[in-house]
Amino acid sequence: MYSIVDIETTGNGIKGNRITEISIFIYDGYEIVDEFTSLVNPECEIPYFITGLTGIDNDMVRDAPKLEEIVEDILNITENTIFVAHSVNFDYNVIKNELKLLGYEFIRKKLCTVRLSRKLLPGYHSYSLGKLCSALGIPLTDRHRARGDAHATTLLFKKLLRQDGATEVFKSFLNARSQEGTLPAALPKEAFEKLPTAPGIYYFKDGKGKIIYVGKAINIKKRVLSHFYDKKTKEIQLCAATADLDFELSGSELLALLMESQAIKHHYPEFNRAQKRKIQPYGIFSYEDRNGIMHLAFNKLKMAPNSVLTLYSPTDCRLFVEEICKSFRLCPKYCHLQENVKSCSHYRIETCDGICREKENLDLYNEKVKNALSHIRAQKQNFVIKEKGRSLGEQAFVLVRDSVYVGYGFIDYHDMIQADHELETFLVPQNNTLETESIIKSYISKNPSKVSALESQT
Repeated sequence: MYSIVDIETTGNGIKGNRITEISIFIYDGYEIVDEFTSLVNPECEIPYFITGLTGIDNDMVRDAPKLEEIVEDILNITENTIFVAHSVNFDYNVIKNELKLLGYEFIRKKLCTVRLSRKLLPGYHSYSLGKLCSALGIPLTDRHRARGDAHATTLLFKKLLRQDGATEVFKSFLNARSQEGTLPAALPKEAFEKLPTAPGIYYFKDGKGKIIYVGKAINIKKRVLSHFYDKKTKEIQLCAATADLDFELSGSELLALLMESQAIKHHYPEFNRAQKRKIQPYGIFSYEDRNGIMHLAFNKLKMAPNSVLTLYSPTDCRLFVEEICKSFRLCPKYCHLQENVKSCSHYRIETCDGICREKENLDLYNEKVKNALSHIRAQKQNFVIKEKGRSLGEQAFVLVRDSVYVGYGFIDYHDMIQADHELETFLVPQNNTLETESIIKSYISKNPSKVSALESQT
């Protein structure tokens, strides 16, 4: 016995979604044997755009029963039935969540007519209820009203039951070990099955092949499956939009983190939030004015000639320059910590030896600036991190030059590397960002044994 269900809601995400109408047809495989249809008072305002879609407004539901008044009807009519709906996870999860709030547990086996249609009726351009019914000649009246959609779904379900191979397909979909009821409606099972259980990054794609989410995982298949079980509104929306999956192996978590960061910034996926913000880099640089005095300054990186250090905010730049200024007895005026002043009077820095008041020898001051620049350059690190590759015969590496992340690569163990500069042959160049700096810094603090200083290239 099947309970074929459709609901209309207030559209405020899964947890905030309140039912405004519900229709349930009990179908025995041959004919409809029972029906329950009712408007529902959601006890909240119905948004205008929902009214525009369904035609259900606040006046229509004002005197309708609240869900708690019809919950027993819903439980009784669906008892010992298989829950069927078009994109079943939406209807099932909304009902399950609403009943849970009322103190009832709702557990039913379920079938999705979208997934069944893709399997038994392949080749259609769209599997939305309206377009599929139109293509199959199934009458659909009162579109976006619960009874009209539920009745059309029942007719579609009847057709699916009678397709060649339907018995085996239905049996496999209802198998407790099958993931058919968990996968997004538009996602072919084959796309999920091809995922590996290895480290890397994965892509969720929509029906047009556009990347809408990028994630990283130590076990790609397990992590992707967890998205389908997650009932947060964002995850439900992501899964509803997903029609395909793809992946790239990394061999290790470090490479996965770096690859994920680059992919997010490159594709700018709709459902990613972290790492999408473009952070402006700033450079510390020096120049000599027309009086021959050397200055330290900072500006946006593209405006900083021959930058000796990259930071990611004006505040960080100012604090760094202040420390250099104090340590090397430089002048705050010529370090651009004070602008438009004849001589310095910095409230925190009192170490200036008087270059701004013509009390210090020019050459001696410039020598201090050069020493400061040498100190900054000396702090830069050149190293390589060696990690596991994507297969037993491969090694991965991450390259950092002058404290700047250059990129990563993979080397087959059969390729003999005689010197570090030969790594360039296998390098996949990447952009250095605040996120990649943070990833690498965190990694080397936990795994110092995997970090090797680069050989000097002479």
